[in-house]
Amino acid sequence: MNARTEPSEGETEQIARPPLVRELLLVAGLFLVYKFGRQLATGHTGEAFDNAHRVWDLERAVHLPGEGSVQNLLLHGDTLVHIANTYYATIHFPATLAFLIWLYLRRPAHYVWARRVLAAVTAAALVVHLAFPLAPPRMLAAAGLVDTAKVYGPSVYGPPQTDHLSNQFAAMPSLHFGWALMVAIGLIVATRSRWRWLWLLHPLLTLTVIVGTANHYWLDAIVAAAMLGIALAVLRPPHRPQATKATEAATERAEESPAPADADAEKNVLVGAGR
Repeated sequence: MNARTEPSEGETEQIARPPLVRELLLVAGLFLVYKFGRQLATGHTGEAFDNAHRVWDLERAVHLPGEGSVQNLLLHGDTLVHIANTYYATIHFPATLAFLIWLYLRRPAHYVWARRVLAAVTAAALVVHLAFPLAPPRMLAAAGLVDTAKVYGPSVYGPPQTDHLSNQFAAMPSLHFGWALMVAIGLIVATRSRWRWLWLLHPLLTLTVIVGTANHYWLDAIVAAAMLGIALAVLRPPHRPQATKATEAATERAEESPAPADADAEKNVLVGAGR
């Protein structure tokens, strides 16, 4: 890594990392509160299906593309749909956790910012889940979609009547998409590589998976993106210190022109050759 992708040593030293134990307890506490809050929304089956019909009709009224068009792409082969189900089941939490760990170790200031944004979005999502229970499109007969996880596997959900570990009526907003989008934005903001924009492939792939597997509507992702946008507008990312920017500029100028010592040495060689 060069100066364009890595912070200077002075920048890293100036920013103190939050205490590790406190952060572990905080993140674990937030997760437990979220899981407990999701359980409060269970038992609203009738309301969840009524809302699902409203969302489905609204999407058709505003001419959003049908979720079935994405699912048809995945159903071309068993292997592809199995990969999509595996991605949905295994990438969500590990990718977000790896993102936070990397920021904590390499970009402490950006870690605090990202953690606050994720906490704000997750808390707001919990409120929406409680106020607007929503059955996913895989449960909605009118959608005519296949529950790919149930048919092809692997599945993270059991029957809604016996699945006490998750709230399957918390489709809106999609935290799968919201968190994936924050991971991409956080890495784009915190790094300087010219390839950093490729991180946007993560939320794009996540969007394809959550819609194609019939776990979410388009509106679930749209609402998640809107909530993330509000959180980012309120919680601004940290600014890079001016000293660091000056150091980077000096490094770039040094790379573009030979060092004075090298120039003098070259001059002496030429003079010696002339003799």
